[in-house]
Amino acid sequence: MLRSLGQRPVTGRNDDPRVAELRAAVSRLRRQLAAHPAEFPDRAIAEDELAALAAMAAHGTPEIPRLRRSLLLVAGAIGSVSALGRGLAQVREAVERFVEPPRH
Repeated sequence: MLRSLGQRPVTGRNDDPRVAELRAAVSRLRRQLAAHPAEFPDRAIAEDELAALAAMAAHGTPEIPRLRRSLLLVAGAIGSVSALGRGLAQVREAVERFVEPPRH
């Protein structure tokens, strides 16, 4: 059901703070990665998986196994880049919130 023409469907997906946290953490890490000057072998993998995480967050509550898989790929791709460590930790924390029951 649409509220009115041009607005998002009323699904309740925006009510889940975990989704908002994941979306924000992924967005920050994507910006940090884009601004990082050094090239490294698995940069494209990190970019692709961060895009996948962003897409999952944009479409509501993501599937936990897919979230974990993407997180592992991102961590493996950028884990040795210390400048991105804090952003990666924030994404990991956001993904881990999906294992816990949602807070109301």
